Amino acid sequence: MTTEIAIIGAGIAGLSAASELAEHRGTGEGILVLEAERDAAMHTSSRSAQQLIPSYGPEPVLELTRWSIARLLEAGNYLAAPLAWPSSFVVAGSPEDVAAMTVPGLRTLEGAELFELCPELRVNPQRFRTAAVDESAVRTDATALVAWHRERALAAGVEIRTNSRVTDARRAGDLWELTIDAAPPKTVRAATVVNAAGAWADEVGALFGAAPQGLRPLRRTAALVTLAEPMPPEHPMVDDAAEDWYYRPDAAGAMISLGEAEPSEPCDAQPHEGAVAGLIATIERETSLRITGVVKAWTGLRTERPSDVPVCGWDPVAPGMFWLAGQGGYGFQTSSALARAAAELVLRGEVGDWLSPATRDALAPDGFPDQSATPR
Repeated sequence: MTTEIAIIGAGIAGLSAASELAEHRGTGEGILVLEAERDAAMHTSSRSAQQLIPSYGPEPVLELTRWSIARLLEAGNYLAAPLAWPSSFVVAGSPEDVAAMTVPGLRTLEGAELFELCPELRVNPQRFRTAAVDESAVRTDATALVAWHRERALAAGVEIRTNSRVTDARRAGDLWELTIDAAPPKTVRAATVVNAAGAWADEVGALFGAAPQGLRPLRRTAALVTLAEPMPPEHPMVDDAAEDWYYRPDAAGAMISLGEAEPSEPCDAQPHEGAVAGLIATIERETSLRITGVVKAWTGLRTERPSDVPVCGWDPVAPGMFWLAGQGGYGFQTSSALARAAAELVLRGEVGDWLSPATRDALAPDGFPDQSATPR
């Protein structure tokens, strides 16, 4: 088959791009999403902390986050349930560690004021001497957000094919011919290919002879746990400024995470043996929270570029191949802005002035391929 735009990957990046492209074009016909797994959003997009933090990340990420939050809050006004809602974020620790982890301008909490907001930290006053609170942070329902993009895309006529791993790409005139792993193999021809393959994005880019972006998948382990005494739902998400483990309230009790960034190969990552038990021991040692059971545990891969800024733009050497990857730990919180930027670049060739020139430049793909890597 031949299509106008093929998107490789049906996580939050690929699905949000599909829905935004369809909206900008007025139709989703001619847009095909190819997902290697049996369903969409089976890897990192199903393993989100579900907190959108405007003070978290480098300046281009902060700008993308602010725009994305505003978009989700507005969209929720027209839906049966909101996509995002206010939920404060607290970074606690020593003054030095907190300052290193946060941006200027956040409200500072100390002593009684900190322990009133986060009473579980009261047992360790020497460890948690101060905190910074981001009251502009919001919580999101990752499952609902993925479903919203998917439903918008399908309603507009976008086709989503699962069990469709792209194994080869070759240039045929003005089109890319993509080989899809099937029995027998299938071929998809597309004028534009959007590489939204997450942890596999550099591997997918290599099929096109594209410029490698130095993307590094990094492990992060988390769990849903039950508590002896539940936290109130309005309790903020809390991050340890020194060691970067964190927790937040959840309907089950709490979501807790190691906050690690351990390099990994692209894979269906799983928690290391003993990792969650060690995390539980740390939280119970450092706070008054008492964990009574584990509902489920998981590990996601946050894929980062060396600049720690996502890549969103045309590859410099592979014509018609567009990068949308490297979102790192900012995938959900930048997804709406990145989807709009991608749609404008693909369809119009430029991003509007809603995004600053500095951020537009930071999103551009890096580098050039090895001498042996050439578009096929």
